[in-house]
Amino acid sequence: MQHPLKHHLTLTLLALILLSHFPPASPVTPCRTVCGTTAINYPFSIDDGCGAPQYRSMLNCTGTELFFMTTSGRYKVQSIDYNKQTMVVYDPAMSTCSILQPHHDFVMTDVESVVIPPSSDTVFALLNCSIDSPVLNRYKNLCFNFSGHSCDELYGGCNAFRVFRSFTNSSPPCCFTGYDTVKYMSMNILDCSHYTSFINVDGLKGIGPADWVYGMKLSYAVPDTGCGRCTRSGGACGYDTETGIMMCLCSTSMNATRECAAGSNGDIGSGQKLALRTKFHAFALVVGAFIYFVIFI
Repeated sequence: MQHPLKHHLTLTLLALILLSHFPPASPVTPCRTVCGTTAINYPFSIDDGCGAPQYRSMLNCTGTELFFMTTSGRYKVQSIDYNKQTMVVYDPAMSTCSILQPHHDFVMTDVESVVIPPSSDTVFALLNCSIDSPVLNRYKNLCFNFSGHSCDELYGGCNAFRVFRSFTNSSPPCCFTGYDTVKYMSMNILDCSHYTSFINVDGLKGIGPADWVYGMKLSYAVPDTGCGRCTRSGGACGYDTETGIMMCLCSTSMNATRECAAGSNGDIGSGQKLALRTKFHAFALVVGAFIYFVIFI
């Protein structure tokens, strides 16, 4: 009759062998990939250490709403187009054709101004400017005409801006300009009381200001850090929060330099090699223990 201990060890060994043949679970990365209905993909992130270090802390997810963070405030992210590499944001405190808001500036950090500036089809309208404004004198070349629209059209076609005509029964000066103007000169220096901005200006010809799309379209570039290799292996692209060095985030407890598991070319990555070595060592220990008990007990 077989010894009960030997029988128990035999069953245990068989169970471990069967378990060792199950494929490892897909890696669970520490990076969230959605905020509300907006996908969060590289180079962006809403978790520190994820995405590209150049875009660190630019996005904030509050409940189901995504915000773009700058030194001048929180701007609601309306959409991110990962194919065109653009992000549309809206400033809740900005004046538009339907509402006049208190004066404030739009300010980006030096890093943001370089890596994700407003695109060329975002126009800023400086409103209710003084006749002494630098954009009407020394820097008047910064103002331009776009799609045949005028200051009179803004002041006459928008309920919120009609108040500017009530003081003199005429339209005060305004200026259509690009981001660089408001980047280097504050509203106080520009000597204009308000601003607004709108996007997709190439399609606004013949369309009144009440139907313009108000907001800002930001344009960004994706850093070439070999992220594709990491994502194909099941990881998420991130970086070391202290050094800024790129890392492939494989799970909450294991990171790799380049990839997590088998890449697209079938090579075994560092994460999978570690898992295989661990399995082999565990299997060897079990077999050794089994042989010991069979022979010596």
